[in-house]
Amino acid sequence: MEKYADPVDGSEYSLAEPRWRSDAGRPLWIDPGPGITRSDIDTCISSLWRYHWALPVEIHTPISLGEGRTPLIEADWESRSRVLLKLDFLNPSGSFKDRGTSVLFSYLRQKGITSVLEDSSGNGGSSAAAYGAAGGLDVKVFAPASTSPSKISQVKAYGAKVELVPGPRSASQDEAIRQSERKGFYASHNWQPFFLQGTKTLAYEIWEDLGFHVPDNVIVPVGGGSSLLGCWLGFQELVNSSQIASMPRLFAAQPLNCSPVDARFVSGTDKPVDRPVRPTIAEGTSISRPLRLEQMIAALRKTRGGSVAVTESNIVRALGSLCDRGLFVEPTSAVAAAAFSLLLAEGRITPGEKTVVLLTGSGLKSTQTIVDLLGRS
Repeated sequence: MEKYADPVDGSEYSLAEPRWRSDAGRPLWIDPGPGITRSDIDTCISSLWRYHWALPVEIHTPISLGEGRTPLIEADWESRSRVLLKLDFLNPSGSFKDRGTSVLFSYLRQKGITSVLEDSSGNGGSSAAAYGAAGGLDVKVFAPASTSPSKISQVKAYGAKVELVPGPRSASQDEAIRQSERKGFYASHNWQPFFLQGTKTLAYEIWEDLGFHVPDNVIVPVGGGSSLLGCWLGFQELVNSSQIASMPRLFAAQPLNCSPVDARFVSGTDKPVDRPVRPTIAEGTSISRPLRLEQMIAALRKTRGGSVAVTESNIVRALGSLCDRGLFVEPTSAVAAAAFSLLLAEGRITPGEKTVVLLTGSGLKSTQTIVDLLGRS
């Protein structure tokens, strides 16, 4: 039977009881399962729940808004190369986080949880509020007091409670954890292993999109790492079920201004690496101390992939290129596209390889910012 595990000390806990951390206070993990075959896909379901047999527990009544099954399109890019763009910004609340939230909240509701707390400065909070509304859960979102009002508006529109917390992003997490000791279950997308069980459907979906094959490379923007680790879990399960011979190379894309994953990966060590942290337009990746850093580095190394840190000017350039192709995404999504350009220029990937770039969040969340960045006002 699959269990929660603390990756550091190996302690295990039953999935029968919802948890968000180990007894030692660390994030928990659920190891890759046996995977599924193409015959296990429930083709009657047009959402990520078509892969429900890949989950570690059976969910009887999912909370679903039709998440997943987002388009994978081919487009021209630089140097006459072609790229496959996974349009995950077309999920119901406008970001890839709906994958994780749908699975996590479905599991929690099945276990009797009716009130949840989440800390987020953007897409995570919007997704939690949306699926709380859909599933009848009481949701409270903690966000930094400096968060853009437009980002908070979507959370409020779904009917969730919002508490703005003075100080850095970490202060919102600390306050959410403190209040969860009195009321509500802490359902942070950064801590919860069941969130990763939702994002792993990205791998299954890309595999199905490509006629049950996998690409050579997958590039994802990385902050807390849920898309990267989800892809690693899903592709590893496809190896386990003998559906693919090997995993694609995974690349973590970050803004140079906040790139702890790249700093650690390029150092080639397992020791903390200091790199200056500055403000970035790619707010969704601005996490200076990600909880699952060691697991992300392991995923990159195991797949023979790598990390990429891109400048603010290159992010803006990629954002403009995406908009010119009719793809209105937030700057965080453009980080992955900018990384693709850099990887091509450096020869780390070639135009002849099949590369998927994950576009994670909708530009509708930051419309004026995008227009200003592109100088198109």
